[in-house]
Amino acid sequence: MFELMPLLLFLAVCGVLLWGYPVAFSLAGTSLIFVAIGAMTGLLEPVQLNFMAGRLFKIMDRSTLIAVPLFIFMGLMLERTKIAEDLLESMATLFGKLRGGMGFAVTIVGMLLAASTGIVGATVVTMGLLSLPAMLKRGYKPELATGVICASGTLGQIIPPSIVLVLLGDVLANAMTEAKGQGLETDQVASIGDLFMGAVIPGIMLVVGYMLYIAFVAWHRPKDAPAMEIDESELRQAIFRAIKSLSLPLILIVAVLGSILYGIATPTEAAAIGAFGAILLAIMRRQLTLKRLQDVMQSTVKTTSMVFLILIGASIFSLVFRMYGGDEMIRHFFTELPGGLFTALLIVMIVMFLLGFILDFIEITFVVVPIIGPVLLMMGADPIWLGVLIAINLQTSFLTPPFGFALFYLRGVAPKQIKTAQIYRGVIPFIGIQAIVLALIAFWPQLSTWLPAAIN
Repeated sequence: MFELMPLLLFLAVCGVLLWGYPVAFSLAGTSLIFVAIGAMTGLLEPVQLNFMAGRLFKIMDRSTLIAVPLFIFMGLMLERTKIAEDLLESMATLFGKLRGGMGFAVTIVGMLLAASTGIVGATVVTMGLLSLPAMLKRGYKPELATGVICASGTLGQIIPPSIVLVLLGDVLANAMTEAKGQGLETDQVASIGDLFMGAVIPGIMLVVGYMLYIAFVAWHRPKDAPAMEIDESELRQAIFRAIKSLSLPLILIVAVLGSILYGIATPTEAAAIGAFGAILLAIMRRQLTLKRLQDVMQSTVKTTSMVFLILIGASIFSLVFRMYGGDEMIRHFFTELPGGLFTALLIVMIVMFLLGFILDFIEITFVVVPIIGPVLLMMGADPIWLGVLIAINLQTSFLTPPFGFALFYLRGVAPKQIKTAQIYRGVIPFIGIQAIVLALIAFWPQLSTWLPAAIN
């Protein structure tokens, strides 16, 4: 019975989540019920829960997690300053003379928003409201328009400074410490900054892949991605507007990422720079009002509270899972698999991909990664490589029908004439691109580990 309890606990949590209960309370509540069952049946000693308070305090004491509310504040402030609207308008005019030009513009703006906001839902909704009606008006095929918007919107999962990478980096750093305590012999230190560097090349690969697909569609089926009629004077004005719209956000992105990549600042310090820079940018664009500042601060507090509440619930789940010997069960299962690390990693990626249909990246990061992370690291996985694979895997899951979160975000703001089936068909080629990039990184880890090694 004791050996079955970890599996029963995991299944019970999944069942409660599918029932519709809040994630944080589902994780913590179900775990405490299993503690009560264990205490009544003699499977557990209640005294083992004495570790809980110290464990939670240690989590709240992590200085790296201060970057979370700061990056959230930065992203929300930039979102409210209408940067996306100006960028889309100027980029669409710049690329408008090209077939597929609007698609290129949406992809580039999606990349820039990912590097400045890092909030997937906000990016998809913003792009859907601003660019989808314009693309449809100019004759773009609905499947291509919706696919480009969804795919570009999910770039916030992988392009730093991403909230996903901040949380993943913190969890993997703790998994590395735990693996070293279990006998892993390595001098490598996993950090959020390393994971940021490791995600740069894969992020660029995805952007290039999207643009190549758009170019192929525009060349092969010109009616699906027509060019715009633009006169020379309008083009010159667009160039001026693009330079004006791009300059300040690019300076902020370079300041934040550059300070991390070159070791000038820690991710937490860089997040503070980003938050302060976002306020200055709002002031310079005359978009900062007291009401807007209050709105951004309240949204930051709500989102941060949600993240940390889930973290507390996941920590309670993780502790109870370990109390029942779940970590040993996972380690034994993976080490006995034929094919070693490759098979173990393949199973983990499939499970996390499926969990991405029902759980947000925060829950998966806090619940699954602490359990499987130390085991995979002990089997020889590089922490940066593992983090990038997980991030792209979750990004692909967010894009995959019928439960992908990005699809729901776009469905909520898309015009009524756009059918859900068209959105589903539109994202399929981009899912294929992400799967190809994921496979390339899986077989050539250097795509994610070269840049951190070169800079360090």
